[in-house]
Amino acid sequence: MGSITRSLANNITTSGVILPAGITNSSVSAVTSFANASGGTLILLSTQTASNSATISFTSGLNSTYDAYEFKFIDIAPRTDNVDFTFNMSTDSGSNYNVTKTTTFFNAYHDEADTSTSLGYQGGNDLAQSTAFHIIATAMGNVSDESTAGNLQIFNPSSATYVKHFISTMTKNSYNNYCINDFTAGYGNTTSAVNAIQFKMSSGNFDGIIKLYGLKKS
Repeated sequence: MGSITRSLANNITTSGVILPAGITNSSVSAVTSFANASGGTLILLSTQTASNSATISFTSGLNSTYDAYEFKFIDIAPRTDNVDFTFNMSTDSGSNYNVTKTTTFFNAYHDEADTSTSLGYQGGNDLAQSTAFHIIATAMGNVSDESTAGNLQIFNPSSATYVKHFISTMTKNSYNNYCINDFTAGYGNTTSAVNAIQFKMSSGNFDGIIKLYGLKKS
């Protein structure tokens, strides 16, 4: 019996529960997935890195395994100045990104000079039964200190009964030196399973990291 096995055996209770002392980097080094383990809520499914990319598409991982999914955006930076970050959904594994959506959009902003602030509804960024790409971050700049970060959650995308609700929160230093917090929500008006999602700028290419997580079922 090796030392790792002995340590693990010595930390198992009579009811079969492994004590914290039995879990070490060595004892779990061969584990590749904790999807069925208790504890953590978000399970990292995949990561994509945009490098002067026109689009980033997630065509796998969105299924019935989880009730909700979350995308995290890290330093999303457009190559074109004053553009918007957008997304759309697909029901045919990415052949078409054209799900009909109804959405709402509001934001809060404050400029670096401390001369302009606002919190309000932005009706021009809404969609009403439209298949267009939906804006989740506006007025993005293309210099090094003007990246964007945030998240997008989509709920029960594999449902064959309900529409596909989503919520997004993004923050950025805009092209004109405003701190802007964008809040958007809506639904894909389809009872078909959504199984792919694509992200792109309203114009031009972009850089950054996008991570897809599954929200562990209780």
